[in-house]
Amino acid sequence: MKIPNIRLQNQQLLNPLFCQPKELVSWLGAMQAQNYSMVKWAVGMRLKSATIQTVEEALRKGEILRTHVMRPTWHLVAAEDIRWMLKLSARRIKSANDSFAKGYDLEITDELYAKSYNLLEKILCGNKSLTKQEIAEHFCCSGILVDADNHRMTRFMVRAEQEGIVCSGEDKGGKYTYALLEERVPPVPEITKDEALARLASGYFRSHAPAVLQDFIWWSGLPVSEAKQAIYLIESELTAEQWNGQTWYVHEACRTRGKVSGRLHLLPSYDEYLLGYKDRTDVLPKEHYPKAFTNNGLFYPVILHEGQVIGNWSKSAKKGSASIECSWFRSNDCVDETVLNQEKDKYMRFWQ
Repeated sequence: MKIPNIRLQNQQLLNPLFCQPKELVSWLGAMQAQNYSMVKWAVGMRLKSATIQTVEEALRKGEILRTHVMRPTWHLVAAEDIRWMLKLSARRIKSANDSFAKGYDLEITDELYAKSYNLLEKILCGNKSLTKQEIAEHFCCSGILVDADNHRMTRFMVRAEQEGIVCSGEDKGGKYTYALLEERVPPVPEITKDEALARLASGYFRSHAPAVLQDFIWWSGLPVSEAKQAIYLIESELTAEQWNGQTWYVHEACRTRGKVSGRLHLLPSYDEYLLGYKDRTDVLPKEHYPKAFTNNGLFYPVILHEGQVIGNWSKSAKKGSASIECSWFRSNDCVDETVLNQEKDKYMRFWQ
């Protein structure tokens, strides 16, 4: 089974099918978005043709939203998916948020959370978008915060996201903002938990296959029993294959053929190509793990060659001009300089 080849196709890194960010994010189910700048490139590089304006317009209109869902971290989701995805993961994220707060001695009472919700609804009403710093100033004036403590402020905002009160707003001077979910996203019919589980599994396996159960559990944050139930619910859409002692699933919507030879990509940090799987050894030898990510969850920009991670890249600014610098994991790794320069140009054009 040529795992990297199939993943490149269905993660839209080869022969992308979509023109609009909303279509892409919906196809992928969700995209980890811990680095706000890098996730814009993660979206843009997977579209047929896109500039930063294309992606930022979708964010401005609220067609795609950035919030905490599934695992307790940032993700991009399509607007029509945010409510049912929050419902699936809110209890787990609230628990993780509370544990984090206690670890930092930031225990916050339910009464104080309720007061923060009322204030958020008041200051954001009327389709306003405010940065976390601007919101913190309101919190300080109202007595919710003694000072603009970032850790405590983060706990308030993550909890408000899980309650369906706030989501991402319009960028303000290039900075991330919050807005009221009810004003940002039109109401949609509620779905059952089984329908939500099935949608989540379909989104994952059509875009991340081939993948195994443990990959889906890692990506979704679901308990084992619910992840198994989700796969069971879409069993008719999946082909199961035994390989290397594991059951691998491929969705009926997956493309399995495409030219990979010579293809190169500058993947952003926290990209789904690595983040979407528990085990990354199919595309990255274990001895090179520390060069791609750290044990505490910091992921670096990496170079992908024919589906394999072979190096790092970074953007640097010298004498008023920007350039892309690359380093390789092994001295004998080499790529076509022409292809590499084309990818560098693609990245630079995206941001212009």
